[in-house]
Amino acid sequence: MRSDICVIIPTIRTYDRMKSYFENARNHGFDLDRLFVLLVTEDDCDVSGMKQMLDTAGVDGAVYDETRREAWFDAHELSQYIHLIPAKSHAQTSFGLLYLWANEQFTQGFFIDDDTRPHSEWDFFARHLHNLDRTDAIESVHSDERWVNVLYQDIDNHGLYPRGYPYSAMNETIETGQHQLTDVVASQGLWTDVPDLDAVRILMDGDLHGQAQTRTKQSHFDGDFIAAPGQYLTVCSMNLAFEREVIPAFYQLPMDDNEWDVGRFDDIWSGIFLKRAADILGKELISGYPLCIHEKAARSTFDDLMNEAPGLELNEHVWSIIDDVSADATTWTEAATAMATALSEGDFERLTNGAFLNHCGEYWLDWLCCLEKLSETTAPIEHTPHTDTARVGE
Repeated sequence: MRSDICVIIPTIRTYDRMKSYFENARNHGFDLDRLFVLLVTEDDCDVSGMKQMLDTAGVDGAVYDETRREAWFDAHELSQYIHLIPAKSHAQTSFGLLYLWANEQFTQGFFIDDDTRPHSEWDFFARHLHNLDRTDAIESVHSDERWVNVLYQDIDNHGLYPRGYPYSAMNETIETGQHQLTDVVASQGLWTDVPDLDAVRILMDGDLHGQAQTRTKQSHFDGDFIAAPGQYLTVCSMNLAFEREVIPAFYQLPMDDNEWDVGRFDDIWSGIFLKRAADILGKELISGYPLCIHEKAARSTFDDLMNEAPGLELNEHVWSIIDDVSADATTWTEAATAMATALSEGDFERLTNGAFLNHCGEYWLDWLCCLEKLSETTAPIEHTPHTDTARVGE
């Protein structure tokens, strides 16, 4: 069977965690032939070991370090757009989105972080794909602050708010109802063990090692839900499936590699854009199951704080900047163009590092041009299935 799903993993260390996902698929009878696994890494990482891991697992895929990414842009006559992929950044997942877009056989994508493992009770890939196909009724959550805490289901016990949730939207009052699903475009699985918190919240939780004293458990989660239309939520890319169509509105932005030193908001802000576009187009994002186990490595919370601080004020306002634009859009590209233009042309001088939002808008418009050029040609998958998988990405 030809692969129709592109699984994108940014990795510099524990790439072998992917073996647990392959094992989960085999244990549940999921067809691994459907997957093409794209490892996005750096030149100084263990590229040969990554290739060997894919070869041993018998899974199709490719490994792209910086040198190979540059060659890919050159081969597609897109060298003028190589700046879209920031150096030394988690936001290099954008390269995976371009790779997916360039190969029309991929109808869906996954983002998986290399410090996670699937829970054995869920058929990880099948559950996400089931979510993307759902047309039943689901719990819908609405807040008076227009933000939904994805950890709301047991907040009275754990008191947690996730990374990227605006501080000004805390202490919200929520209401729940039912929503009839019609067209799901993203499935966000949540996480047990180390919750996805920002550095300020980790410090407030009393942890100096970039993790958390308060850990999430399966009992903290009680099924799937959506943030109601017109509401926002945090989207974390460590456990996420999505439809190909969203890519124009899902650029991961030039994080970390910029003169303002803004980083760590790639999935957060792209998730805001994704939700806005989905609402305009009458589509849905599901959050909840399948859960993953987040085994985040210890590191200095203060280092994370230094990385996040330049963007903290911006994060309080990004959603409101794009909230009143693109209302008449009828396609993902139209919605993305309107939001990107609002960022590129906006006056954000009142905000600390506000010019970075202009920078994001300009890069996002370049992203849309790059996608358009890729759409003009069809690119072959750059590998030989199974029998020669170790040579992928060469």
